[in-house]
Parts: sequence; structure tokens; C-alpha cells
Amino acid sequence: MVSERSLEVLRVIVQDYVASREPVGSKSIVERHAFGVSAATIRNDMAALEEEELIAAPHTSSGRVPTDKGYRLFVDHLAEARPLTPAQRTAIEAFLGQSVDLDDVLSRTVRLLSQLTNQVALVQYPSVQRSRIRHVELVQLAPRRLLSVLITDSGAVEQRVIELAGELTDEEIAEVRGAVNGAVAGLSLVDAAARLRLLPGALTERTRTIVEPVASALLDQIAANRQEKLMMAGAANLVRTETDFPGTITPVLEAIEEQVVLLRLFDEMAHEQHTVAVSIGRENPVMGLAETSVMSSGYSAAGSDVARVGLLGPLRMDYSGNMAAVRAVARYLSRLLGD
Repeated sequence: MVSERSLEVLRVIVQDYVASREPVGSKSIVERHAFGVSAATIRNDMAALEEEELIAAPHTSSGRVPTDKGYRLFVDHLAEARPLTPAQRTAIEAFLGQSVDLDDVLSRTVRLLSQLTNQVALVQYPSVQRSRIRHVELVQLAPRRLLSVLITDSGAVEQRVIELAGELTDEEIAEVRGAVNGAVAGLSLVDAAARLRLLPGALTERTRTIVEPVASALLDQIAANRQEKLMMAGAANLVRTETDFPGTITPVLEAIEEQVVLLRLFDEMAHEQHTVAVSIGRENPVMGLAETSVMSSGYSAAGSDVARVGLLGPLRMDYSGNMAAVRAVARYLSRLLGD
């Protein structure tokens, strides 16, 4: 066990190391912080922290830096809540409020979060296990070409261009649109897919020849919606902090290219909405991410399960500020997409 003062020493070591990237010594702690004790006393506190493997010396006769265990204790018990400024909150609402569809919302989300934190920002597309089809629109692009637009109640929009064997009149397009919407509107994606496979057989021969390519395209669109996907921004921020990674940053860059790896990591983190889960260093089981920290919070969209939005960056990051940014963005996403 370490004393309350030793824990406060750990807190300032984390904060000073994050700010300066330099190992923190007892002399600088005494000079920068009002502990009211001598440097020798602070050295004793640091020795206790080192014995508990909460800090370590990267070099002989150097100051100390936090370990994975030290960062974990800091995040769980010592990090000070730091809400976003009114200007930052206004910027989030103004920027995300201009979005035109789900893809635009998520693209703006990762760009904004990356700019706020200088980390890699990640957002998981809403799960569509409970999504339902709101509407299917068919738009004629050319005499033998249609654009099929699938819209779900979670805000997802999926488009496909359909090449037809013959030309269609406006009346025939309207007939097909009515038949398709009558069959699938309001159904879950799973039920809609089953209905589409049976739909052509229930129509007249002429209508069937038109509906078959449309139904085939819609099945592809439904399959695309059911795939789990991530959107990412800010990978260049990793390169700017390359000195925080021992050896080479290449394994980290390779790991974040694998969406399935990051999705699995998100799934393994806590799922409580409105809380921020943090996975630190060797807690990340994925090869290449042992020198990173990953944080995420849940958000929800209409008709979907909880999805995750978060950050990935080096161990030496501003945990308090980044957690506040992730929490605020996740809550705003839930309000925006839940309407």
C-alpha cells in the first residue's frame, strides 16, 4: 500500500510526463507543486511507487515515468474530471449538426474528435440487428438503368446502380417501387431479405422480370448494411508522436488497418453507455497495440444496438481531456441519431 501523498505524487508524475515527455524527478516535483515537503521526502514517496510498479526509471539516474499499472491507477482513481469548454461543446454541435446522412455524421465525428484530441479517432457504425427498412426509392438514371436507395430507421443509406434488360416506363417503375415497399417497408433487415427472395414468384411475369434485378440489388444492400464497419481519422497523429513508441511504429499502423481487430477490441471493452472504458498498454491483447491506450464510449442510434466511438494513441496521452471529449461526442451522437 502507498500513502495518500504518494498517490498524489503519482498523479503529478503522470500529468507532468504527459505534458513534457520528459521523465519526472523529485526536484521538479518540489519546484512545480506545493507539497510542502523536501525533495528527499518526495524521493521516498517515489521509491514506494516504484516498489508497487506504478512508476519506473527509463534510464539510470533519470526521473521516473508511469508504468501501465500506474496509468491504470491514474485513470481509475486519480484523473480529474475536466469537462469540455463551452466553445468546444458549441463546436461539436455546430459541426456535427450540419451532417446530411449517417455516413456524413460519422465522418464528421472522427474528424472532429481527432482534431480535439490529436489522437486516432474511431467510430463504429451502428449495429443494424434491430434496424428496420424505412423506405426503398427507385430513381431512373437512364432508360435501362435504375438507382436503388435503401433507407433504414437508423439513418443508414445504401445505394446500388441496377442495369436492366429493357427500358421501363414511369408507370412500371412506380409499380415496382410500390411492390417492393409494400413487401419490405417496416420489416427488419433479416425479415426483409427473406421476403425479397420470395417476392418475384408472387408477381406477374412482366413485373417479375423487372423486380428480380431490383430484389437482387436490395439483397446486396441489406448484406452491406449488416456488416460491421469502422470509420477512422487522424492516423497522421500517430506519426507525430512516433517517439512515444519504442522501436518502430509500424506494428501499430498495421494493427489499426485491420478493422476486424479493432472491432474485436471494442467488443472486449466495457459496454455501458455514457461511461468511458479505457484499455491500457498490455491490457490490449492485439499484437501491435501493447504500447497504446484505447478508450471508447457507447452511443445509440434509432433502431440499433449500442455502438462505440473512441480514440487510440500512445500511453502518454491526456487521459482526462480525451475521456471528456469521447464522452461528450458519444452523448451528442446519441441525441443526434436518436431523433
